[in-house]
Amino acid sequence: MSITMKAGQLGLSTDAPELQELQDGNLRQMSVDGNHPGLRQRLWGLAARMDPTVTFEEYMFWAKIEREMEADEQKKYVETVKNDGKLGGFKAYFLGAPKNVVTEVTPEVDPAAPTEKNGEAGKDLVLNPIAPSQTHDFDAEWRRAARALRTSGWVTVFYLVTTDILGWGQTPYVFANAGYNAAIGVFVLFGVAALCSALMIWQVFLGLDSSRFPVLSFGDPFFRLFGPKTRNMINIMQAFQMFCTVAVIVQGNAQIMSQVNGGHICYIVIALISVFIGIASCGLRALKEVGFLANFAVWINIVSFIIILVCAPKYGPDPTYALQTTLLKVAEPVKTFWGVPPPQYQQQTTDLFAAQFNGIDSIVYAYSGALLFIAFLSEMRHPMDFWKGALLAQIFIMVVYVIFGAVVYTYIGQYAVSTISQVVKPYSVQVASNILALVTGFLAVFMYFNVGMKVVYLHICEEMLHMPPIHTKKGYLFWLILGPMYWVVAWVFSMSVPNFAGITGLIGGLFSLNFTYSIPAIMWVAFVIQKGAVLPGEGFDPYTGETTRHDHGLKRWVRGVRKTWWYSIPGILFACGGLASSGMGSWAAIQGLKQIFGPGGTIQTSWGCAGPG
Repeated sequence: MSITMKAGQLGLSTDAPELQELQDGNLRQMSVDGNHPGLRQRLWGLAARMDPTVTFEEYMFWAKIEREMEADEQKKYVETVKNDGKLGGFKAYFLGAPKNVVTEVTPEVDPAAPTEKNGEAGKDLVLNPIAPSQTHDFDAEWRRAARALRTSGWVTVFYLVTTDILGWGQTPYVFANAGYNAAIGVFVLFGVAALCSALMIWQVFLGLDSSRFPVLSFGDPFFRLFGPKTRNMINIMQAFQMFCTVAVIVQGNAQIMSQVNGGHICYIVIALISVFIGIASCGLRALKEVGFLANFAVWINIVSFIIILVCAPKYGPDPTYALQTTLLKVAEPVKTFWGVPPPQYQQQTTDLFAAQFNGIDSIVYAYSGALLFIAFLSEMRHPMDFWKGALLAQIFIMVVYVIFGAVVYTYIGQYAVSTISQVVKPYSVQVASNILALVTGFLAVFMYFNVGMKVVYLHICEEMLHMPPIHTKKGYLFWLILGPMYWVVAWVFSMSVPNFAGITGLIGGLFSLNFTYSIPAIMWVAFVIQKGAVLPGEGFDPYTGETTRHDHGLKRWVRGVRKTWWYSIPGILFACGGLASSGMGSWAAIQGLKQIFGPGGTIQTSWGCAGPG
């Protein structure tokens, strides 16, 4: 009888060459003794995550165990703090379990299974299916190490999601493109859809993640649902999306800094200053450290929000920036529209159909951020609480978007550009708003860089180039070396496309919309269909390490759809709607860029001392 053994059971030290080979991703066949065939040996970590022999059923088996252990840890934590004075219950509800609360394990063997007695060879240790970490101390040590970075609670997630997604500065621009009716309706619709996407990602994560097989990036679920090629494609798309987002925020921050200093410093120099500030954030390696800063970003956002909301009705717009950077060429009184504004009041394109999709693209960009949710979940101590932070954040964001966008558009009208702090009056308020927007912009770009760089490091540096893991000293050194290179390349990209609204619209259509709506739906549909396709008698056997399936291929997928049609079919339609919107949004953004840089448009370059606007 063959069994799955662990490095600790084979007497390997953590520095053993055999273990190092496993860390490098080389899964080897190991033997217990000469009478037994080779057995698959995994190091639960990078090699385990990339092991193509692990089945969907095995991932789900250990994920279920992991959730039960997390629930037990959370229960123990609540019991320890609920009697700590008047704030005990408050603390228990809002904070995740601290990192020193880990389920204690003791050896336990199934009495119905063969066991190793008195060290006799030829007998096999077995895994208890309801206690995966109870066969050897190595299991507990590994789980403690694997969960070392999982320290965030759901309140941290609320701050991170809010900092990531809350881009209220763009909302009046949506109203200027689409009018009141379409903007309000689509903001609510896409807000609800964004929440659905977050819950889809959450459900898939809970069903596939465990300490043995951790889900660390957006591509990991696709590896487990479709295979390595799909995972590679998703990781490349995510890395490029994050890179583009960093570039866009670098561009926006540079434009704000240029306006604040009144053009006295060369724009290229200002952009370099923006990059140097970004490089300084390379020392932040864990999202919890960024989450601490995100707390301040939420409150800064609120202050800036109130300033603009008060000043817009009292002072009206400063159209200078809008006249320099959009198709608007004549300063006219403020105009607002319930329907789609006429061509002469459009900023990016006179094609009204494209103009509406430009507005929708901006809404998508305003709600984008779902591709970070896997990263947030992977650092949560109790990921089952993710829905609390996500629900609270999405409701808060949706309400802020509708109120701020409608009120500011009423008083700024057609001059409501995508960076609203550039067109408010008086100038002193404009400067104050720009400074606050600059601070929150840098905090947001730190987070995007952190996640984007992790995707690049994990997928390219660790897996392909076999560089040291990111949590080691050598890995951290490489992180500090490669981080500045990432920022410099993003800076070059941002300087090459100076039209902020146009490039955000294109990125929103190509990537943000798909990562926010289409891709999470595809992932969730594949998960529920494969889960629904399981027949009685099928599943993973932890004693033998084998998975039993009665059939394969298309027949299995068809059965999964038939058994889950009442929720998988709506998920498929949800994904198709996202893909269609992506195509139309990308087309609209390209049309806008062609017109804004074409004859009669605005000809600008960032490669000079004069900044855009």
